[in-house]
Amino acid sequence: MTEFRPGGFQVLPNVVKNLIIINVLVVVLQFTLGKYGINLGDYLGLHYWQSPRFGWWQIFTHMFVHGDPYNVQETILHIFSNMFALWMFGSILENIWGAKRFLIFYLVCGIGAAFCHLSVLTFEFMRFHQDFMGYQNHPDFINYCQFIKNHQITVIPEFNQLQLFWQNNPLCSNCAESSKHLINEGYLSMINENTVGASGAVFGVLFAFGYLFPNTLLYLYFAIPIKAKYFVALYAIFELYSGIRNSAGDNIAHFAHIGGMLFAFILLKIWNKNNRTEFY
Repeated sequence: MTEFRPGGFQVLPNVVKNLIIINVLVVVLQFTLGKYGINLGDYLGLHYWQSPRFGWWQIFTHMFVHGDPYNVQETILHIFSNMFALWMFGSILENIWGAKRFLIFYLVCGIGAAFCHLSVLTFEFMRFHQDFMGYQNHPDFINYCQFIKNHQITVIPEFNQLQLFWQNNPLCSNCAESSKHLINEGYLSMINENTVGASGAVFGVLFAFGYLFPNTLLYLYFAIPIKAKYFVALYAIFELYSGIRNSAGDNIAHFAHIGGMLFAFILLKIWNKNNRTEFY
């Protein structure tokens, strides 16, 4: 039987409480600096490793930055959903494992999520770069349309404007050169985008809860009962599908979520094998 730590069950244990406080304070700092035109995500958010904005510390700090300082509604929704899930599931885990082990678990899941996300970006950007190098040898209208379709950049206005103009002016003398310049600028813009949020670590926490308490009932929309193991499995499948589909306009790091779950599974297996904790 799993035993709770001395002192009984804490509704808001120390690590979960402090993580929530830190995340909220960082969001307040984001809004404050945003008023002066400073986006904290540019410094603490996770960037692609070949971006000039990349810093090794971002693998850790991205977990404490949320949303966009210029979009209050999006930022509040982002941090609320993550912190609510952290409190709901993380509090139970911390009560069982203790503060030190839970903090290690949380950070490992978050850092693991970052590595998975960077690995996927490396694959995607390598393919993008290779296709672009091939396009430079045959920069015509048909290949341009195929290129922007394959790489999900048809939603960007500048690419659509050039496509429409080129279609209406097939004899355009500088469209080919303009397309190469535009694609290169698009590539530079993409590698400089940042990824922020505690979602990777939180998904690890969610996975651990489903792993340890598989038959516990959760209530979707506070009404529909579903066992934790099925909820976690369905969520993982959805994230994997969404990541592979890579829909245009989707700015969610789905593979970071999968990465958090993956590292949670690995760490739980290691701990279970070494008998460092008691599981159901």
